[in-house]
Amino acid sequence: METKTDLPRADRLAAIKQLPRVGQLVWQSSRPLVIGSLLVRALSALVPVALLVVTKYILDAVIELRKNNGQPADIWPLLVAEVMIASIGLALSPLIDYFDSRLADEFTKNISLRVIDHCARLDLSYFEDATFYDKLERARVQATDRVAVLSAMGTLVQRSIVLVSLAAGVIWYSPWLFLLLFACVLPTFLAESHFALLGYSLAHELTPTRRELDYLRLLGTSREHAKEVKAFSLGGQLHDRYLSLSQNVIGHTTQLMRKRLGWGTLLLILGSAGYYGGYIYLVFEAIQGRISIGTLTFLAGSIAGANGELRALFSLFSTLSEHALFLTDLVSFLKVRPKMENRPGAVPPPRPMVQAIEFKEVSFSYPGSDRRILNRLNFRIGVGETVALVGENGEGKTTLVKLLTRLYDPTEGAILLDGIDLREFRVDELRREIGILFQDFARYDMPVRSNIGFGRIERMNDDNALWDAAKRSRADEIVTGLDAGLEQMLGNRFQGGVDLSGGQWQRIALARTYLRDAQILVLDEPTSALDAIAEAEVLTDFHELTRGRTSILISHRFSTVRMAGRIVVLANGAITEDGTHDELVAAGGVYAKLFETQAANYR
Repeated sequence: METKTDLPRADRLAAIKQLPRVGQLVWQSSRPLVIGSLLVRALSALVPVALLVVTKYILDAVIELRKNNGQPADIWPLLVAEVMIASIGLALSPLIDYFDSRLADEFTKNISLRVIDHCARLDLSYFEDATFYDKLERARVQATDRVAVLSAMGTLVQRSIVLVSLAAGVIWYSPWLFLLLFACVLPTFLAESHFALLGYSLAHELTPTRRELDYLRLLGTSREHAKEVKAFSLGGQLHDRYLSLSQNVIGHTTQLMRKRLGWGTLLLILGSAGYYGGYIYLVFEAIQGRISIGTLTFLAGSIAGANGELRALFSLFSTLSEHALFLTDLVSFLKVRPKMENRPGAVPPPRPMVQAIEFKEVSFSYPGSDRRILNRLNFRIGVGETVALVGENGEGKTTLVKLLTRLYDPTEGAILLDGIDLREFRVDELRREIGILFQDFARYDMPVRSNIGFGRIERMNDDNALWDAAKRSRADEIVTGLDAGLEQMLGNRFQGGVDLSGGQWQRIALARTYLRDAQILVLDEPTSALDAIAEAEVLTDFHELTRGRTSILISHRFSTVRMAGRIVVLANGAITEDGTHDELVAAGGVYAKLFETQAANYR
């Protein structure tokens, strides 16, 4: 893979400008902790220069005492002061670590919650786009992997104060000496910043590859894929693919690291020249009697400290710039706006519904595709009517449901509810009126209470409602057989969890749908994972369960389809047949052929 390792200048500047935004995110995580951390660091930053000042006076006092045979008692206050200052410095160090650790926890929590909340607001179309998913993956990783930015920002403030205090002494003696130090360290900073930008650019390019590596790890280690991996002997293929991709990633990063190492070493040597040049100059000044030994010690320590702080500051700024580059993905992700937002003046959906759901000239193509999944679709579903959607795979059955629930909006045309365009209703309130069981329903590694209660959050702690929904889906016997009942952890992700069969999971998901108590019920392959007996049990209760609700069934099982009062056949994005089971069989069209093909398998 050929990787670009450079960023346009505008992108570089835009990324570095994110530093204030990063600081804002830190501030919003916990203001008291940020203030406490800054105060402790500021106090700690004054310790080095205070020690140098006291040391200068101690040395000058010692020399004076030796010359004049003075009393040692005169030096004790200085010694006590140095011990106290050093002790304060030692005590502040673990306090800084405490603030860093606490702030990191709060930052991770705050950013993770922001990402979760933002994902909940974004449209389904974003999650079906690979480019956006790369951005989401980078944002998700930055929520936890960039907490080092907190310590770096705090240390930047601390070292800035140290540098100012030390530089004041050097500048007071010789401004040119400080400028020499600055000039020798500056190239190191510029090089580090350059390589930080290259590192970000490379990481950005390799995001899809790293996602594939994560997916290969999942395939090779997950329970869900273990059977096929073993049955088809896929281990070697997964190994080879992972090895090839990981070597490619390592090759690119190693190449960049070698360049960074070479230039970094060379420029560090240049930076050292500035320090030692200044140190030699001060030694000769002391030899010639222009400065005292105490002043030499103070200035030498200040130069050494200023040189180290300059280098550390440039390195820290480089590190912060690198963090800011990566956190740019997080900031960019948080700026993505949902398209399915409430229009001004949006109204709640009618309850109860009194008119039909109507599709008027509805066409739809998925983003980035010219293929029309639905093409000028027109039909009505009456209040309380049960309609089954039939057709081969890819004919738009599930897409139609996505449009009804406003996971997408039509490319053309409109869907009306009681004569009002769905886009005029408040999105969340509209979706509350629709209970839906997707074919690829979620299996939550959580207690039974949550697995059913997610259907209607406000009733999650209503045991009677949960049991009623379980009985309606015939999942109550499953829950009764579990040791902890509603509190039983499901799945095998966490300790104590109990995994269920596919059919049992489907009954739990069906209970979740029934708990919603919505006016519109959508069931996408509601019995696909059930055996014949379990399917018959669910269908026995079907008419009672859908009484008073407008219901849409999607199924390839004609035993399920026949329960609907009306059957609609979709082909090429349009309705080709519409009627009861008996009417469509008699017509001898597509439905009759599909039914006959399936029925023949049971003869």
